[in-house]
Amino acid sequence: MTMLSAPSGPPPGPDPAGRADAADLASFGYEQQLHRKLGSFASFAAGFSFVSILTTVFQLFAFGFGFGGPAFFWTWPLVFAGQLLVALCFAELAARYPIAGCVYQWSRRLSTGVTGWFAGWLMLIGQVVSVAAAAIALQVVLPQVWSGFQVVGTDTALASGDGAANAVLLGTALIVVTTTITAVGVKAMSLVNSVGVACELVGVALLVVLLFGHAERGPSVVTQTGGAGGGGGYAGAFLVSALMAAYVMYGFDSAGELAEETKNPRRTAPRAIVRALAVSGVAGLLLLLGALMAAPSLSDGELAAGGLPYVVTSQLGTGLGKALLVDVAVAMFVCTLAIQTAATRLVFSMSRDGVLPGSARLAKVSPRTGTPVLPALVVGLCAVALLVVNVGRAELFTALTSVAIVLVYLAYLLVTLPMLRARLRGLLPAQEGFSLGRFGVVVNIGAVVYGLLMTVNIAWPRAEVYDPAGGHWYLAWFAVLFLAGALAAGAGAYAWVRRERPDAETGAEARAEARAAAVAS
Repeated sequence: MTMLSAPSGPPPGPDPAGRADAADLASFGYEQQLHRKLGSFASFAAGFSFVSILTTVFQLFAFGFGFGGPAFFWTWPLVFAGQLLVALCFAELAARYPIAGCVYQWSRRLSTGVTGWFAGWLMLIGQVVSVAAAAIALQVVLPQVWSGFQVVGTDTALASGDGAANAVLLGTALIVVTTTITAVGVKAMSLVNSVGVACELVGVALLVVLLFGHAERGPSVVTQTGGAGGGGGYAGAFLVSALMAAYVMYGFDSAGELAEETKNPRRTAPRAIVRALAVSGVAGLLLLLGALMAAPSLSDGELAAGGLPYVVTSQLGTGLGKALLVDVAVAMFVCTLAIQTAATRLVFSMSRDGVLPGSARLAKVSPRTGTPVLPALVVGLCAVALLVVNVGRAELFTALTSVAIVLVYLAYLLVTLPMLRARLRGLLPAQEGFSLGRFGVVVNIGAVVYGLLMTVNIAWPRAEVYDPAGGHWYLAWFAVLFLAGALAAGAGAYAWVRRERPDAETGAEARAEARAAAVAS
């Protein structure tokens, strides 16, 4: 049993506000190790860049349109409404528990150590997979900007063998850069991220205006169905096409992941979470509508094959179109950076509690940069390993995307479900700052129901989605099999931690009591 001694008190902050934030963190049992450098815009940027509508809409527009036709547009407001319920729950928790590794911390404080651990474990794997999936997206735009980016073969399509191999090469190079920036420090990460988000916001606004200015048809286009059809008729195809919107609108909780590096996090993080999703939802809605109205044709197969890059370059011309695609590439860069940063903080938070293998090393923070360097390297290496597995197997890209969504949605459920239970038992009293008040139960129930339905929808084994070429039964079940493997690996890791650190689950609470006593004295 590891003996815990009371630390000497919170480190002196640079100003009264900094000291207050450090003392607030101390009440949860943690010393201020990470550097508080983030203001309100940087906090918003962390969530917005994780969502990154330019990255994910450009990456999966062709997928959504290919299955649902123009009417797949309606999956966007439906997913947005569901995720807004989740975001409101998370905003309330961010105000109550402003701690790094938020999904893990929220879940374990609302339920039990084992539930919180699996929430953190699933979220961590989902984020690592998301790093790889976001890095893949470079293949969608860079070869369209300059043919020299197509290093492997000549076929740029992501679904082709050449395109898949080249995507791995580009994605690996991107992850090397983001790993370096993440390890350098939060100030460098915040600067790059904020500049990238500003570019993305300007790019989205400009692109929406230009697309509406080149409209070939009216907004009634969103009432047309079409698409691939398949099992379940159009209803089934519509549900499949929702994968695009579901993949875009998650990660808004990143502002909570960076709470220990944010100034006045109880006030800043909740607003950043809601704003990141709200801005992404409205901007993405206009982007989808503009693309459908401006597409040269809806029936010649080009839109289902080339997606948004096809619309941009064909309607806006080579020069302006490529300039906008460069902005999209910047968005993909900061998206990958934001996801990797969030994953790094989650590894650090869990390791600080001693609940991950190798926690003693993973919990160390560089005194010079204030950054957990080893977690950044581990996340980067794992993401690259996932990319390498996909060499020569282009059909795995869609499966990789679906796995990321399923794991994250399940991790979210391991927060919203315990939160609902605690709320119904009267254990979440109203608090100062962000609170759902009397609407809390209704919003929380909606978040749980939406999360359950969307998780089942995405993970449902569909050969036409995950194994379109046929002949590989395991691909249709890829999301389910990957989840089973993740849970089995998690059970093994959890058993190892309990054997090596039987006090790990109670360690954080003991530290909190000791820390609070030290602060009080």
